[in-house]
Amino acid sequence: MRNSLSKSIVTLCVLLAPQIAAAQIVEDAIRRFTGGETTTRQIAYFNVKGPLTETPTRIPPLFGSERPESLKGLLERFKEARLDTNIVAVVIDLQRAGLGLAQLQEIHEALRKFAAVDKEVFIHADTMTTGTYAVATGASQISVVPTGDVWLVGLHGETPYLRGLLDNIGCVPDFEHCGDFKTGPEPLTHKGPSDESRKMTNWLLDGIYEDIVALIADSRGMSAAKVRELIDHGPYSAEDALKAGLIDAVQHRQDFIAGLKKRYGKHTEVVSDYGRRDEWDIPQDNFFAMFEFLMNMLNPTPKVYSKPSVAIVYVEGTIQTGTGETTPFGSTPGAFSTTIRKALDKAADERSVKAVVLRIDSPGGSALASEIILDATRRVAAKKPLIVSMGNVAASGGYYVTCASDTIFADSGTITASIGVFGGKIVTTGMWNKLGINWHATQRGAMAGILSSAATFSDAERDKIRHYMNNVYKTFKGHVTDARGEHLAKPIDQIAGGRVFTGRQALALGLVDRLGGLDDAIKSAAKRAGLGDYEIRVIPEPPGIFELLGGAKKNDELAGASNWVAPLLIHQPLVQSTLQAVAKVDPIRANAILRALQGLDVLNRENVAAIMPGEILIR
Repeated sequence: MRNSLSKSIVTLCVLLAPQIAAAQIVEDAIRRFTGGETTTRQIAYFNVKGPLTETPTRIPPLFGSERPESLKGLLERFKEARLDTNIVAVVIDLQRAGLGLAQLQEIHEALRKFAAVDKEVFIHADTMTTGTYAVATGASQISVVPTGDVWLVGLHGETPYLRGLLDNIGCVPDFEHCGDFKTGPEPLTHKGPSDESRKMTNWLLDGIYEDIVALIADSRGMSAAKVRELIDHGPYSAEDALKAGLIDAVQHRQDFIAGLKKRYGKHTEVVSDYGRRDEWDIPQDNFFAMFEFLMNMLNPTPKVYSKPSVAIVYVEGTIQTGTGETTPFGSTPGAFSTTIRKALDKAADERSVKAVVLRIDSPGGSALASEIILDATRRVAAKKPLIVSMGNVAASGGYYVTCASDTIFADSGTITASIGVFGGKIVTTGMWNKLGINWHATQRGAMAGILSSAATFSDAERDKIRHYMNNVYKTFKGHVTDARGEHLAKPIDQIAGGRVFTGRQALALGLVDRLGGLDDAIKSAAKRAGLGDYEIRVIPEPPGIFELLGGAKKNDELAGASNWVAPLLIHQPLVQSTLQAVAKVDPIRANAILRALQGLDVLNRENVAAIMPGEILIR
């Protein structure tokens, strides 16, 4: 054990060396900016990079990668800056932000809250997209460098269709669905959208577009008609954006910084990456402090919660049965039923937890896993308040798991509902033929080959699959009607059928209760529990370095089956070379195709799924 521990410490020292050096560089830069003087007047600087996760993580920044950040963590840092009396202003960098539609709205709202404490928020950029500009309008001042640009051009949505790819490699999709608008299999069965899919995409984009227009109009003091006109005439150079009233200044970075010094005093300190501290805040001035730090990481002391708490349990990613694995390089993506069930049971049983928020960012997945999670939420709701907070997506299975909650919050741009199921399989005989491999099958039992990838469903097999799916669909609709009851604005069959809605549209239909973000849901849960002073905790707690180095624990319940068809398709030479080629010229689309192929995992294991229609790329 001692040798293993020593090796781990040496390994950590090697891996963390670049981060220690980087931290020293940042500290030196700040010291140069402030002239080396200390002050209590500070400007908080936030650099929002890449996509924000929902589930907090303590995964270390190995091999020069950026530390991942959660939406919860960023919102907490914003709140800390609002309440910090030393902070006189805030600077936000959105240059490399990759935000979902709901996250966009929650961050925008968080920026606007600074006005309540008379703190100005500044955003300075080289370029902005429609999404980052919409977020930026929550700031007090927006500036862009000369010859920079504002790509305020509206929303462009697209869905990949893989039927041609499957034809090329000799695979035949065979799927059934419950609900005219349950178009989840279409990316595999069609080369373009059906009429139902086209209608649904249009009402979704209409809702999202109107929300963004309203957000910009309200923030910039314009009419909605004026904002639509400006969008239709975009994009804009920095100078034209200033004339149009979209931004407040055109200035180079050094002029922007000089303006801050003049306004707040040259000795005001800029706090880089304000509030970004976790277990990887590494001691830099003392070798023994570094050694003590590493020992604490390898022998963590469980956190003790002394106050009543509101627990957050996350359902993020495709819903699957079993458990995910955690390594030093990250966790298996997905929302796993065994992990979430145990987290909910712990939240239900712990006396210090007085209320629970179920935060969902999921397109759905396994109907079985969704039922397992829903059952666990019922045990929570029987003991304490259970509030749902929907993120970017809470659709199909992601909506299924909400049906025991007291109150459902959604952002206006959340994509939700998709009440329906589909099922089927990919027939791979043609692919094997192309490889020169022939299969011979022998069976006993009339239905023994129903899951075989050798042939499409026979009439009897198709009837059996449809019967099974209809039962799952009936159960799904029953959960919704039992939960929402008189709240529903229409009969369930006019709302279900796989139809997908924005959060605002879902509110009008009675599928959700209130519009609001994660912070609103937490406050509501605390109020329902009668809490004044309380802590916020995440269950299960993000793994520390000990768990990361030690590897995931084996779980003896609902062990996840390995994926088979999806890797087979992904590793086909034709598919692999195609993805590698398109990823160089169009990485966003290439990743969407990869996710579509990986989504076959749920169907591969269970053959009936509650997943929303194919991914819509909106940019």
